[in-house]
Amino acid sequence: MEEYKIITTSSPHIHSGDSVQKIMLSVAGALMLPTVGGIYFFGFRALNLVIITTIAALLTEAIFQKLRGKDITINDGSALVTGMLLALNLPPGLPYWMAVVGAIIAIALGKQIYGGLGTNPFNPALIGRVFLMISFTTPMTTWINPVDGTTGATPLQLMKMQGISTDYIKLFIGNIGGSLGETSALLIILGGIYLIYKGYVDWRIPVSYLGTVAILTIVLGHDPIFHLLSGGLMLGAFFMATDMVTTPLSVPGKIIFGIGAGFFTILIRLYGGYPEGVSFSILLMNAFTPLINRLTVPRIYGEVKAR
Repeated sequence: MEEYKIITTSSPHIHSGDSVQKIMLSVAGALMLPTVGGIYFFGFRALNLVIITTIAALLTEAIFQKLRGKDITINDGSALVTGMLLALNLPPGLPYWMAVVGAIIAIALGKQIYGGLGTNPFNPALIGRVFLMISFTTPMTTWINPVDGTTGATPLQLMKMQGISTDYIKLFIGNIGGSLGETSALLIILGGIYLIYKGYVDWRIPVSYLGTVAILTIVLGHDPIFHLLSGGLMLGAFFMATDMVTTPLSVPGKIIFGIGAGFFTILIRLYGGYPEGVSFSILLMNAFTPLINRLTVPRIYGEVKAR
């Protein structure tokens, strides 16, 4: 009698056709919109900054994987995205060597130290940015005005210190001082919509994040449109708070994550020592992600709730 072998494997059994490389390259493509905007407003030094941080991130990943005896997987695009995101969160005039240090920290301490892609609890690009912010505060808060190339305060700093708001059109288009990739809300939104359309970003996180910021600013008597369009909020909401590795898995969890990030952002912006709170708020919610996942585990189909 002929014997049959039954081979069992864990789910899922149907492949979506996507891969890590395909997803990461799509994210990198979407990031090209704010990158081009940064180059247009701040000149080719912005392009140099993106290239330098990206190369530093790729080399750091390759070196660490080699030292750990692992396969070198820089072609999956994850280090590329980290390098680009970090660059877009930096002032255009930041010294190149500081940008390299930030990229090394982002990959080494934000990703590889935990085992690599898929095991890092915090967004690596934000780890690099916060490290630079704490270590090199003055260069990280020296901003270039795109109009004349002089240094000046960002709209959030002007609002925090002097109560002066910026024209909505300038905020939306990006013709303002700030990090090289976070000034143009228009280009960031277009890139975010593309990723939502592709299914690589869950719309619930940016909507709950931005919605919470809008509601809290209205309740607290501040200008919601200004806070939505200024600083790194749009870049954080669409490209960093939506990171698949460091954010909750369930739908309720994603909404809780977005609400929490919005709450901490406004708390820091209005009452903290820093004019901006996006990076810190997302990292704080990254820390809560395991707990959120545990509390929002969906009920198994057919499961009877205990009385």
